Amino acid sequence: MTESTKPAVAMASVGDNPTPIWGLSNRERTRRIGAANGLVPQSDSGAVIANDDFAWDPAWFRHVLANPGMVLTMGGVPALAHARTPAEAEQVCAAMAESRALAGGDFEVIAYESGPTIENKQLRKRETPFLMPLTPETIRTIERASYFGAYKGVTDILTKYLWPEVALVLTRIAAKLGMTPNMVTAIGAVMCVYATYMFALGNYWTGMAVGLVFMVLDTVDGKLARCTVTSSWWGNIFDHGIDLVHPPFWWWFWTTGLVYWGLELSPENFVSIMIAIQGGYVLQRVIEGVFMRRNGRMHIHVWRRFDSWFRLITARRNPNMVILFVSMLFARPDWGIVAVAWWTVVSCAIHAIRLLQAEIVRGRDGKLTSWLSEG
Repeated sequence: MTESTKPAVAMASVGDNPTPIWGLSNRERTRRIGAANGLVPQSDSGAVIANDDFAWDPAWFRHVLANPGMVLTMGGVPALAHARTPAEAEQVCAAMAESRALAGGDFEVIAYESGPTIENKQLRKRETPFLMPLTPETIRTIERASYFGAYKGVTDILTKYLWPEVALVLTRIAAKLGMTPNMVTAIGAVMCVYATYMFALGNYWTGMAVGLVFMVLDTVDGKLARCTVTSSWWGNIFDHGIDLVHPPFWWWFWTTGLVYWGLELSPENFVSIMIAIQGGYVLQRVIEGVFMRRNGRMHIHVWRRFDSWFRLITARRNPNMVILFVSMLFARPDWGIVAVAWWTVVSCAIHAIRLLQAEIVRGRDGKLTSWLSEG
């Protein structure tokens, strides 16, 4: 039976919790998560039932949805369940409404207190997503867990360590103001274009300041989309399209802006630098795409511990901006762009070597396993 021919599963909530999460009622959040996963208001083919007294990571929802008859509990009380029949749904709803344990029934009960783990398919790792009672006292803790659980992929050093707390505050503000992720992306796009213009004029400090705002907003829009369950096809295209297209323009206009500092490169050096940076940027993306295609959508940066570490500093936009920032401390933006070119070449070579090594290992062992799933 294909996904398109499977019977539709219903989504239901029990209770009426007045405590909002990310500016939404818990019932509305649950409805959005259900709709995003193809659930319908009513069905004769089972139902996923949520207890409105609890907030949970969407990963739990997907896990319970994939396992009919499963019940996730806290303190014995069902928090999320997949009832296969109307009779089972009635049992679950009664237990949730009365805040008690299930009495009888052929369910697979998973107690959250036992520390159950489920697979994060994106990172090939097992983890225990959050589940908490939703009260005014726990809302900030829940929103924090939801924010940091929205995307756990390996990333660059700035996104991982410098601005997560700032982006959390901005995500909360955006949610309370009712802003959509596309609004945040649009503001970021304006900042991105303005930074490019500043680089072209040699106003590097202003460009970097504006670029920093854009880079933080680039985190906020994705977090807001996941936390408020408002991801969309257009939003993904809008956000990722800007991310993919703008870096080459930044490096080009940074280089042409050197003329305002009396540090312009010779035509020969300009061509060499651009071939290294622009060609390396494209080639590195191609290598990453080939790796994913050859290894079941597993990203190159989650293969071995070294790969995850190298993602922190590899020649992407944010690490390159660190290089350029350091060069500006010495008032030598030309050194910075030359260093970016060399680092791009080095990063490209390392990625190519890792792709070759992956092919050797896959040929020997049949498949690759992410280090995140080990142990």
